[in-house]
Amino acid sequence: MNTSENSVIEFMLGRRSTIARLLGEPGPDDDALETILRAGARVPDHGKLAPWRFLIIRGNARKALGSAMALAFQTANSQADAERLDHERGLALRAPVIVTVISKAAQHRKIPKWEQELSAGAVCQNVLAAAIAMGYGAQWVTEWWAYDAGAAKVLGLGDDEKIAGFIHIGTHDGPVADRPRPVMADIVTEWTGEN
Repeated sequence: MNTSENSVIEFMLGRRSTIARLLGEPGPDDDALETILRAGARVPDHGKLAPWRFLIIRGNARKALGSAMALAFQTANSQADAERLDHERGLALRAPVIVTVISKAAQHRKIPKWEQELSAGAVCQNVLAAAIAMGYGAQWVTEWWAYDAGAAKVLGLGDDEKIAGFIHIGTHDGPVADRPRPVMADIVTEWTGEN
């Protein structure tokens, strides 16, 4: 099949993220966000466990989150100066909507936690791709928020939950620069069964 005749392949080959700090209003409205989340949930999910969930942050909640995260950062980094704390406060304000994908992988007799965590990663990619396909700019980020116990507490995560990613979604009218992509010959091998 000619790839130029397949719009999905063409989209995948040209997909680019927009840096979160370049995103502005408008973000997706309720209907668009529901579509993005429904697309996000259409991932491989061995056992139909849905080992992930969404936490949406938008509107004034972004400012409250930024303040709470700055406090969590200051608690863990007592030497942080005012400039750094202002930076931390601003991280939640970069895009109008943040879709937080939370992995809730659990012990299962047949399905390893690793498979469940991979499913959460696939959710992040689907949310990102769906937002971009709908005409929004988007970026999947983690930063320290995804790995910090204080940040997990701020976001109300359970003991067995982890942040798979924060998908920042908004509008960007400028060009989106591409980045160097891997050379296929450097990353592809074929197993032939011969030693």
